[in-house]
Amino acid sequence: MRSFNVAVVGATGLVGEIMIKVLEERKFPVGRLLPLASESSAGKKIKFKGRDISVGHLSRGSFEGVDFALFSAGSAVSLEYAPIAAKAGAIVIDNTSAFRLEKDVPLVVPEVNGDTLTPALSLRERGKVRGLIIANPNCSTIQLVCVLKPIHDAAKIKRVVVSTYQSVSGAGKEALDSLDKGRAPFAFNCIPQIDIFTENGYTKEEMKVVNETRKIMGDNALNITCTAVRVPVRICHSESINIETEKKLTAEDVRAILKKAPGVIVLDEPAKEKYPMPVDCEGRDEVFVGRIREDISIPNGIECFIVSDNLRKGAATNAVQILEILGSGLSFEFRIKLKTQA
Repeated sequence: MRSFNVAVVGATGLVGEIMIKVLEERKFPVGRLLPLASESSAGKKIKFKGRDISVGHLSRGSFEGVDFALFSAGSAVSLEYAPIAAKAGAIVIDNTSAFRLEKDVPLVVPEVNGDTLTPALSLRERGKVRGLIIANPNCSTIQLVCVLKPIHDAAKIKRVVVSTYQSVSGAGKEALDSLDKGRAPFAFNCIPQIDIFTENGYTKEEMKVVNETRKIMGDNALNITCTAVRVPVRICHSESINIETEKKLTAEDVRAILKKAPGVIVLDEPAKEKYPMPVDCEGRDEVFVGRIREDISIPNGIECFIVSDNLRKGAATNAVQILEILGSGLSFEFRIKLKTQA
């Protein structure tokens, strides 16, 4: 791959900082890095490949000569500036909810539906569009579909019940600081609300999981429900999942299926107290799954527990994996280039 000019919008935020870190770790061929943020953060220094780089002030003229723009500065910023970046010729990978459910915007988890980038790349290569916007899914959705998709392919899922236990880092730096200092409401507490409530009684976070999962899985009829809870954990989201399938799968069947799934690690030896926990999964790029067992309440049911680092695979790493696909696909026949690090 040739080198590319990469802008990171929201470079001083939790996810933005890790995006820059992951770009370096995975050796993406960055020719020039342009960290961008609000006026209050402009001028700060970030480290990249041993060099200090000044953070620029995000403006309408920030994207000239930019090949890729990673956005993680909130939906309002993305709605205003992502179209500007695309019009300037950049390919945008947006980590907010701004464009995820737009019909013509690919919503991508590379291990699950990386091939949905092919039509978008084709349009660009034929000169039909100059820039593109690609959506990075919600952190809870990303880890969920990595487990659901191989099971769905093997036995067709009828219904999914998801309960999330989401870390405080998902609420940003100030919330994480509040937890670290033992302050309410995050310390020593569980909050059964993430984002605002909608008319149907679900929160926006819960509906993100429902609607994004359907889009990524390519099944708008998939029966899925979710309860999202904030828990006093610094990093890594956990999820308890109940899955009902059309075809009978044993727990051993599911273990065998998931052991072959890209980006998934089966950690399931309960007799030895080996199962996924946030404290063990922080800093990793895989989705960990354990407590795999057959649901005793229905004939074709499976229970499992999954954990993944919400700042890495749930955001930054997934975005950079998309970047790798796009970088290789711009000049060569489409191929998925996954380098999930063990």
